[in-house]
Amino acid sequence: MQLNTVQTITVWVLPVLFAITVHEVAHGYVAYLLGDKTARILGRLTLNPIKHIDLFGTILVPLVLLFLNTGVVLGWAKPV
Repeated sequence: MQLNTVQTITVWVLPVLFAITVHEVAHGYVAYLLGDKTARILGRLTLNPIKHIDLFGTILVPLVLLFLNTGVVLGWAKPV
């Protein structure tokens, strides 16, 4: 693996994955505070990014859009 590839992963993928994780945990936490225990039951009140990754929305769609060089990268996590 080239150094440039490692730098790209570090600079783009890791912060985006962290931001998506924090965003979804915040959704789940607020829902929990308002009485909805679904996020807790599903194990989504954690900062573990694996729990929030949606195969299609977090991995496949962004990779296809990057591969097609569309200039726009969309994606999403598992909904809470």
